[in-house]
Amino acid sequence: MINAPLYAGSKGYEFREAISEIWLPSLRKFKPQMIFISAGFDAHLEDDMAHLMLNQRDYAWVTEQIQEVADKYAKGRIVSMLEGGYALGALARSVMEHVRVLMRLGGKV
Repeated sequence: MINAPLYAGSKGYEFREAISEIWLPSLRKFKPQMIFISAGFDAHLEDDMAHLMLNQRDYAWVTEQIQEVADKYAKGRIVSMLEGGYALGALARSVMEHVRVLMRLGGKV
């Protein structure tokens, strides 16, 4: 487990920076044979659970990053399990973007 702490109110660019600088180098070094995603969407700006300011494009972006690692080291194997998101409209849009990327539908974010 690699933690990438964010302050309350952090926006998408701070999230992307933490993922790029902390998560991804560690994930690449580990060279996983399969990736499991605990897909929580409660950091969306419309959801007051996590007090973060992400949007569905940020979730699509992080899914793309994980998918690139899975393609390189895990033969594309990803298991994603929904585990959170409480603002239903934001949850629906975020899950839609996550699944769109996993299904390789559309361009990159």
